[in-house]
Amino acid sequence: MVRTVYRGAALADGTGPDLQRDVSVLVEDDRIAFLGPAGEEPDPGPDAEVVDCSGATIVPGLVDSHSHLTMPGGAHWVDRAFDSPEVLLQVAEHNARLQRSAGVRWARDVGSPVATDPVDGRVRGLALGVRDRWAGRREYPYVRAAGTWISQQGSLPGGLGVEVPDGDALLAAALAQLDDGADLVKIYLDGPDAETSPFTASEVRHVVEAATERGARVAAHSGYLPGARAGADAGVASLEHGFSLDADVAALMAANGVALVSTLSVLESWRTFSRTTSLPRFTGPESEQRIAERRERAHESVRLAAQAGVLIAAGTDFGGGSTRANQLAWEVECLVTAGLEPWQALAAATRHGGELLGEPDAGVIRVGGPADFAVVHGDPLSDPTALWRVWLVA
Repeated sequence: MVRTVYRGAALADGTGPDLQRDVSVLVEDDRIAFLGPAGEEPDPGPDAEVVDCSGATIVPGLVDSHSHLTMPGGAHWVDRAFDSPEVLLQVAEHNARLQRSAGVRWARDVGSPVATDPVDGRVRGLALGVRDRWAGRREYPYVRAAGTWISQQGSLPGGLGVEVPDGDALLAAALAQLDDGADLVKIYLDGPDAETSPFTASEVRHVVEAATERGARVAAHSGYLPGARAGADAGVASLEHGFSLDADVAALMAANGVALVSTLSVLESWRTFSRTTSLPRFTGPESEQRIAERRERAHESVRLAAQAGVLIAAGTDFGGGSTRANQLAWEVECLVTAGLEPWQALAAATRHGGELLGEPDAGVIRVGGPADFAVVHGDPLSDPTALWRVWLVA
């Protein structure tokens, strides 16, 4: 048995605003055998490694609740979805390394391109094969994955995901994703008309009920209010992004147990694109104004959700947006800017993500649990930028 003692650290676990100071963690192989005051841990034996963590803080392994493992992100993120499957699988390997170095131990993949997997030969969302091959290998994040995006025709670029004409086809496509082995279903509640939800609450509810019968949940992309209202009314597990909520929709989310998965860092990344890229959608005063207005509306949506008691989990949208796989700390910063307390933002990136996944060990540090934690320089409960300063990953 390999024993390691991480001694003298502070501990921030997302349960409250105060650090626990002078804590030690004893790890035996890959499980936590002791968590308590430094000096009170059992004798680990002469062969144990002792890591002096004085001045640093232990945080639970982070949970990225909105990711796209097989896509690289950046300003041309949509175009990159059409890269070859061989390239996209290489991208996933790179993203896994970025996540681990940033202390991210769980990835909730909410959509990947459909292609023939060059490893297993199956035609389905590529993240499903990635999930299967990474399972049980601790150098990789734990993965729960949707198959691909399901959208109304005309909502997404042609060939990206599965396009359906109506609610009956939506249900059939959702069941097909589960047949492919998806852990959750991802539906797109932004349609060609931003003022109208592409599917009714009743149509979405049929998908939720069918997925529940199969032991799965439904994640719903929501950039605009009409789709958010339909998803909240239908009781989806989560509204992804939720950039445009109002108080009534936030209350409906709370009543129906619908979580908000924030991806504010995507909008934050766009703020300087007018200076760093010549892409027309990001350049010029009108673009800057549009992005600023959308950012403010998204921040207000987070505040409304928090006030209503909605569970908030944090995601980067890396791959499916312009951010990258090692930038979940940025999302924590953005949540604090939007109005959450630092400990609440940390909870969004840890235990709340685990709650959304239904995984009791995700984002949690406890005796008997897996040694999935990171050590960062500084105090993330007073300075959320400390989460960028990952020193080591257990």
